[in-house]
Amino acid sequence: MSSSAYDDLGKLILRLSLGILILLHGLGKLDGGVSWIVGMLSQRGLPGFIAYGVYIGEIVAPVLIILGLFTRLGGLISILNMLFVFGLVHMNELFALGKSGGWALELQGMFLFASIAVTLFGAGAYSLGGRNGRWN
Repeated sequence: MSSSAYDDLGKLILRLSLGILILLHGLGKLDGGVSWIVGMLSQRGLPGFIAYGVYIGEIVAPVLIILGLFTRLGGLISILNMLFVFGLVHMNELFALGKSGGWALELQGMFLFASIAVTLFGAGAYSLGGRNGRWN
């Protein structure tokens, strides 16, 4: 297997793991709704309709990432989504350690940094969009 093929396989594994894990969070919000997010937004003086952006960040973007179609756009949306999550939900834990000694925001941090990697690397050959293309 060539170095390029290993790179493409690594991109596929990264895309699938990131996309599936974020999508599962989005599916939970499809089932449970986003009213709790609307409440957090209104407490901060922000309009409640912004809460529905979570469906773009946790349903649409991960599907794009999984399929490898407009992958960089999906990664960019995921970055914005995670920054919003940090700012809205987890700001008080930003420099906190968890119960097991790791960063309290390990999961959110991994989602953010994996999204950055996907945005920079693109989809790779094992994708619907292929290796070429502005957003792949």
